Parts: sequence; C-alpha cells; structure tokens
Amino acid sequence: MTAQSDLSVQVGTANVFADLGHADPDTHLLKAQLVARMIDVMAERKLTQVAAAKAFGVSQPDVSRILEGQFRDVPLEGLTRMLARVR
Repeated sequence: MTAQSDLSVQVGTANVFADLGHADPDTHLLKAQLVARMIDVMAERKLTQVAAAKAFGVSQPDVSRILEGQFRDVPLEGLTRMLARVR
C-alpha cells in the first residue's frame, strides 16, 4: 500500500469552525475575523502588545491571550468595542 492510497481529501466549507463541529461556528468565525483585524491594526501602527492594550482599552495579558487564539470567552461586542476604539 502506498502512502498516497491512504490519503483522503474532504472539501470544507468557508467556515472551518463549522467543519470542525464547534458550537456556534458563525460567531466564532466572526470573532476570528475581528481578531485578524486587530492583528492588522497592530501591524499597521507598529503597536506593541502594551501599546495595543492601551489603544484597545484592555490589559496586555488580555491582548496576548486573544492573539494566541484564546478568545472564546470574549464577547463579540467586546472585540467590536476594542476595534472601535482604534478607528
């Protein structure tokens, strides 16, 4: 048996969180998109996590946790509010 015959490919949807069976995948995808925008803002403005925390109105450990992908417990409104503060 070759390695190639052991492979199978499954085409996913536009929402990886739905594909993985996460609860409330649409909200999680939106949160991930907002976090990606936060990363873009930080890069555009050359903000450190400390400076970004001040701009977003949260603590540096919160910024670090969010950037590491641990934002499931952060309300959608909270992420939206953080981005609104830097516009």
